[in-house]
Amino acid sequence: MPSNSVQNIDPVYFLQPLAVLAIAAGLVAYYWKKKHTMNPWVLAYSLGAYAIAIGIKYVFQSLTIQYVNATSNLYILGLYYGLQTAILEVGLAYLFARYAVRRRKMGLRNAGAYGIGLAFWENGVLLGASGLLSLVAIYLALASSSPSAASIYSALYSSSPALFASPGAAVLPIALSIAERISSMLLHYSWGLLALVAAATGKKKYLALALPMGLVDFFVPFASTMPLYAFEAIILAIALVSFAVASIATSTQTRMRR
Repeated sequence: MPSNSVQNIDPVYFLQPLAVLAIAAGLVAYYWKKKHTMNPWVLAYSLGAYAIAIGIKYVFQSLTIQYVNATSNLYILGLYYGLQTAILEVGLAYLFARYAVRRRKMGLRNAGAYGIGLAFWENGVLLGASGLLSLVAIYLALASSSPSAASIYSALYSSSPALFASPGAAVLPIALSIAERISSMLLHYSWGLLALVAAATGKKKYLALALPMGLVDFFVPFASTMPLYAFEAIILAIALVSFAVASIATSTQTRMRR
């Protein structure tokens, strides 16, 4: 139980969202300034595909998750999450890419940038920037002498006690959390790359390679059944394989448009 005094979170916890935001924004800048394939249209279409997919998932899950949880079957729950990501996130990435190609707003040369755009909105913005703002708000609230500081501390201590762990104890969870976001970036990049190549070439084989990558969320319910480092290692391995498959499969097409 927490004492009557208010303990603040250690600023070391800012490192995770800062690192994720820096990596995601750095990749956008690299594709914009160095490769010259990132532009406002790529960011806009990737945002549209990602935001609509997440919005539909949120509504769908709010209406159905109670029934899936009632089965107490991790495999059913895994399919529930995995199929949503494959159909919505990968599927909408393809549909938006096809629409953009038809309007001549994107082409093969933008394939890598489109994947980076998808990775940026999830990791750089939704989880990186918003996560950082949330932690800063918590830090400032607990540092204040306002009457609400104690109640905020008590609620956070009960719901997220790890936030008040020592910096030394936080190192591994922070490192694993960063690794998780890197895995997510690799996966979003991979299916975004394949989606745009499929749209630009009209070859559905690239979409067929991309769709199974969304099934990575099948493993989400199993995270609590194994050590966190083992779970993150599995997801990173899947992400690296996906990245290799996407890069090799599209290498000929992307070289033609350089």
